[in-house]
Amino acid sequence: MGVMVQFEFATATRIIFGLGEIGRIGALASGFGGKALLIAGKNLSRVKRLIAYLQDRSVQVVIYQIEGEPTVQEVKEGADFARQNQAELVIGMGGGSVLDAGKAISALATNHGDIYEYLEVIGKGSSLRLSPLPYIAIPTTAGTGSEVTRNAVLGSPEQGLKVSMRSAMMIPRVALVDPELTFSVPSMITASTGLDALTQLIEPFVSAHSNPLTDAICRQGIGLVARSLRIAVQDGGNAVARQEMALASLFGGLALANAKLGAVHGFAGVLGGKYSAPHGAICARLLPEVMRVNARALTERDPENVAIVKYRELAHIMTGDPGASIMDGIDWVENLCADLGSKGLSSFGIKPAHFGDLIVKAQNASSMKGNPIRLTEQELGAILKRGLVDY
Repeated sequence: MGVMVQFEFATATRIIFGLGEIGRIGALASGFGGKALLIAGKNLSRVKRLIAYLQDRSVQVVIYQIEGEPTVQEVKEGADFARQNQAELVIGMGGGSVLDAGKAISALATNHGDIYEYLEVIGKGSSLRLSPLPYIAIPTTAGTGSEVTRNAVLGSPEQGLKVSMRSAMMIPRVALVDPELTFSVPSMITASTGLDALTQLIEPFVSAHSNPLTDAICRQGIGLVARSLRIAVQDGGNAVARQEMALASLFGGLALANAKLGAVHGFAGVLGGKYSAPHGAICARLLPEVMRVNARALTERDPENVAIVKYRELAHIMTGDPGASIMDGIDWVENLCADLGSKGLSSFGIKPAHFGDLIVKAQNASSMKGNPIRLTEQELGAILKRGLVDY
């Protein structure tokens, strides 16, 4: 390898992956207790089979719904609900919002007191004192990788921000990933979440905090997205494509939990908190712009940075061409995002007049610290400017 390396890698105690594995939930849950708090989305018909499996193993179920991206207040109320119902474990089944809510609720159910004690940016960011309730995370989309991450992203409408609760203790005890659960996801959501997964593989790969293990995971995951995302969007019933995208999403979660992200997510947290813009849509529009600006800044100011080599390697993986240049890779990502219907940021009400405030807040975001090079205000402004328009 040539240099000495040090790193730490933390993930779920147990990861279970495969078609039909949802059938194991009853046995898994009963090992943690007899009363489960189920965190679900707005469509309860999607959790009927899960509830039946739990009841077959004599696990009682109480349900708490999260109908959009979770807010600080919703999570606080969910933790109160868990305690009132004497829940012994928490199960989250849904997209990233539901899974994040479950992580935070399981943590706050045992760590009493003011939620702001544990929130980053708008709170003290203190460490959890007690272990959360056992948490089983079951994703139904292939994008966030939240089933294996250590943080929960929560909206704070009062501050117009999205902030995180973060602790290694918040990593789910079990990540149960059954690609069958994604078969019915509409093509538009498949595209948006899939591009989020790609972003969460590219950013940790070039991150200033990457390590050999996350690099290996990212290489594999990026290849899976390159091969299967278009197919999954076009043919949702394609079992191979759905399985590969579920695996890519899982890999992205493993990578981002152990290597930081970058400027795309630095902006996404700020934009998502202030505007009604889906996280995946923001990532899709900003990803090629951040790649372009990063590549130029690295070449001009830090030409020995290993991220330059990695951007070239990304191009080789995505295009399948060993002679592809960095710009070929960026063009490939841009064409993919355009073909999958990604819209400009202006469609969410974002205007140039807002850039100053957005840039200041993004610079303070945790994700920005992982960017391979520190970007100037002018470079961040250029990313937003190009991101305003449709492809």
